[in-house]
Amino acid sequence: MNILLQLVVSGIAVGMIYGVIAFSYQLTFVTSKTLNFGQGEALMLGALVGLTTINFLIGQALGNWLAYLLMLPVVFVFGMAQGTVVEWLGVRRAVEAKSEAGWIMATIALGIIFRNLAENIWGRDALRFPSPLPEAALNIGPIRVQPMEIAIVLGALAMMLAVEVFNRRTIYGKAVVATANDKDAADLMGINTRRVITFSYALSSTTAALAGVLIAPVTLTGATMGAALGLKAFAVAIIGGLSSGMGVIVGGLILGITETLTGYYISTGYKDVPGLVLLLLVLSLKPSGLFGRAAIKKV
Repeated sequence: MNILLQLVVSGIAVGMIYGVIAFSYQLTFVTSKTLNFGQGEALMLGALVGLTTINFLIGQALGNWLAYLLMLPVVFVFGMAQGTVVEWLGVRRAVEAKSEAGWIMATIALGIIFRNLAENIWGRDALRFPSPLPEAALNIGPIRVQPMEIAIVLGALAMMLAVEVFNRRTIYGKAVVATANDKDAADLMGINTRRVITFSYALSSTTAALAGVLIAPVTLTGATMGAALGLKAFAVAIIGGLSSGMGVIVGGLILGITETLTGYYISTGYKDVPGLVLLLLVLSLKPSGLFGRAAIKKV
């Protein structure tokens, strides 16, 4: 029983990582009905920019914790800039031309370009990210938890909560919600929906970049770290529903816990299989996702 509890706790930490990246997919989908298929690369770039920044700050005789806190605004600004570039170069023209394949191929191409850039700047070897918290596990009853795993869960929830508060409490957030509800009506009310979509891409990439520096201390950082995470988070977004914030959290937890249990009780070689089977079932039985709403197309 203790082993099962331990595995579930570990699965929750993994699932929250998937959930927060899936949440970043949702941010662009609700405003523009498009997705950034280079989202894993946004996470990777955020982690590597964060690594360079934190190493520089530690070199200035700052402690790991203070260096980590001072690094976060740098990653935030970088994420906003990177997302804006993706929207400008890869999505805007394709959406204006109503090309479904255009933005898909463009975001994939930009993701490959970003990965190649990262390989040339930081190399292909995996790099260790300094942890701001002690690495010794905490004993909570029969369960051992690393402090950084707790920080991942709390950090992921805080990021999603901050976006929700922004959308509900600020004028610009309400413009985002209005565009998500009805883009044409928002246009008629004088909202600059083009700027809102650009902002949603910037916010989406920032969320992924911050997720990168959140998980980097418990994983190795490198140019290829985002590919698998981005793909699994996309599966989570489909399972939970691209239109549901609760869905991406539940979908992430389902996938994270399922992977951990499968890896321990069956084989690590099969740990991805249950999640992919669930993805196929959801696509067959409820294509809008477990918590998603079916879109009604106006004619």
